[in-house]
Amino acid sequence: MEKVVGIGGVFVRSQDPEALAKWYGDHLGFDIHPAFSGAVFPLATPDVPAGSYGIWSAMPGDTDYMGDMSNRFMANLRVSDLDAMLEQLRSGGCDVDDKVERNDFGQFGWVTDPEGNRVELWQPPDTLPAG
Repeated sequence: MEKVVGIGGVFVRSQDPEALAKWYGDHLGFDIHPAFSGAVFPLATPDVPAGSYGIWSAMPGDTDYMGDMSNRFMANLRVSDLDAMLEQLRSGGCDVDDKVERNDFGQFGWVTDPEGNRVELWQPPDTLPAG
């Protein structure tokens, strides 16, 4: 059985991403990167390769990246085999997005939980087969 092996990040829908990111920086000490109104956090666990990271990012309020407009947050969860995880979810009758994105940051897929929350599944490039 495929399972999630970690958290890749948290995305927050915001009416003013820059201001919200500044608040997190000023009050919670996040080291905000202006290019994406977010922060990068190094990860160090036995299941996560050295040099890995998680992110927090404020997203525009009108983004469709997080699914339904009522979703205020979206979790990004790290998986070891995205294709196998998506197939497992489909076989289980879950609401899986047909779209899969493959780029330099790895592979991304999405599932919507029973309460309508969009969950992003991420297979980082360091876990992809060579080829």
